[in-house]
Amino acid sequence: MNIDFRYPIGKFKAPEQVSVADRIALISMLRDLPAAMRMATDGLSESQLLTPYRDGGWAVAQVVHHVADSHMNAYIRFKLALTEDNPTIKPYEEALWAELSDGKSAEIEVSLRILEALHQRFVALMDHMNDSDWKRTYFHPALERIMSLEMALALYAWHSEHHLAHITQLRGRMDW
Repeated sequence: MNIDFRYPIGKFKAPEQVSVADRIALISMLRDLPAAMRMATDGLSESQLLTPYRDGGWAVAQVVHHVADSHMNAYIRFKLALTEDNPTIKPYEEALWAELSDGKSAEIEVSLRILEALHQRFVALMDHMNDSDWKRTYFHPALERIMSLEMALALYAWHSEHHLAHITQLRGRMDW
């Protein structure tokens, strides 16, 4: 059996609609991410943090830094969409960001603290959004599509679980 370690929970599948109950569950996933990421990396040695989750993949530390980078961008995209009419967001080269020195060699504690503070603010923002706020959109030029905030919420909740699984499944395979 050939396992695709790139997508340990499967590729993102956009839901047809996001109900209020779905939003509550997805926000809860984002609320829980910082603690789950801390737990997933707890006790890992320097060499373990530098171990790629798959052949050709990022090291565990790079995954942690990437999630912080990605979710900072998500938070800004939400704020842009809430304050502008269908703004065009700025994509970024995530693979290149992961190769920068802060993405390769910074202590993961820095990104864990960023995630804690960022998600506290991000969740506080989402907790006060109304139904019409969730329908607001932004244009993603790299994907060439308009994305609603409720779809972005589903994507970033999936993104959280996706990268957590990279780490937790590696730990399981390596018996760490």
